[in-house]
Amino acid sequence: MMNTDMPLLSGRRSRAALPLALLLIAFSAGCKKKAPVPPPPPPPAATAAPAPAPAPGRPTVAEFSVEPSTVERGQSAIVRWSVSSATDVSIDNGIGAVQVSGNRRVIPAETTTYTLTANGPGGMITATATVSVTGPAAPPASNTNTSSRGTIESRVQADLRDALFDYDSNNIRDDARAALTSNADALKRIFADFPSAVVNVEGHCDERGSAEYNLGLGDRRASAARDYLTQLGVPADRLKTISYGKERPACTEASEGCYQQNRRAHFSVGQ
Repeated sequence: MMNTDMPLLSGRRSRAALPLALLLIAFSAGCKKKAPVPPPPPPPAATAAPAPAPAPGRPTVAEFSVEPSTVERGQSAIVRWSVSSATDVSIDNGIGAVQVSGNRRVIPAETTTYTLTANGPGGMITATATVSVTGPAAPPASNTNTSSRGTIESRVQADLRDALFDYDSNNIRDDARAALTSNADALKRIFADFPSAVVNVEGHCDERGSAEYNLGLGDRRASAARDYLTQLGVPADRLKTISYGKERPACTEASEGCYQQNRRAHFSVGQ
């Protein structure tokens, strides 16, 4: 007779070993080395506070001088200046507002100290420069009575000379400088005799160019002549500028000699 218990026993053993194998597999999987946990990301770097803006510095005067520092009466000198960190710059005694650097020709009537004032975000600064004037003083006004001094019209016509200009220019040239220097002394005497008088400084042009352009050029010529006179000590409030452009020619010929007569600063009695 065949023994049938052997296959049965073998099957039972196989079924009994299966749970054990599964348990060993699970245990083996659990014993595997766990993957390392990645470190946390570093905290964000602290943002550095922006550096404070530097405080604005005061303006600096690199140069402010008058050359030469001594002149004879009637001679000119050059005021030179150079300023940094400034928003506006001005110089007194008739020069006024200027760029941060430059130069200006002056003819002081007497020893004069010029003061430069510069303003900027960091404050204000001033500097001074002096030019000494030598030579005889201007003659004093004559103590004449009303009957001997003439009229204001006759004095202006007789004592004041035209200042002539180059074509399309309002620069004070040498002969105009001499005329205006003489006029400055005459105006001081006229104003001493006529304390309420006002004198017009008229700007004129030749016939070339448009009427509008010549009105502007005439105004610049009148202003240049007035500014020159105030530098020589003539009171600015006694001088009134007016431009006639090419509307009131002194000469009507189409020639350079005639054109030159019309390019002028002329003087008349103001109202």
